[in-house]
Amino acid sequence: MNLAIWIIVFVLLSVFAVYAWRMSRATEEDSSHDVGQAIMDFARAFPNEAIRSLHMTADGGAAFVRLHDNKAGFMRNMGSHYVCVMIYPERIRVESLETGDGFVVTFFDMPKYSGSYRFKSAGEAAEVSLWLLGSLVEAQDHHDEGPLPSGA
Repeated sequence: MNLAIWIIVFVLLSVFAVYAWRMSRATEEDSSHDVGQAIMDFARAFPNEAIRSLHMTADGGAAFVRLHDNKAGFMRNMGSHYVCVMIYPERIRVESLETGDGFVVTFFDMPKYSGSYRFKSAGEAAEVSLWLLGSLVEAQDHHDEGPLPSGA
């Protein structure tokens, strides 16, 4: 074949390779902070729970969810989907970070999700920690009420 044809084929393949590389890089960056995908995955996992608010961590690797009845949820980004779990307050421990922009969560039932989570601001970290505290208080209130007396 002619040298000109080989040069044209090489240029076209190079352009296609650069285009494909840029598209794959953009997809990886976009999926790490996809709040819509997080909401859809949580709704699929827990269809009877209404999301009231959601905060993503600064790196987009996790999200904490506040539900309509003061329960809390947690989502971990696994690339193309999120792993969604309900947070049971008696099964976690939360400790603040010295920087104030996050906290360390220890999940007793799921140690692989334990770790430090940082948010964009100290205000977001404080709000999420209040959600976790609120779910703990709500759980203790339901536990303290006990069974209703007979005849009620």
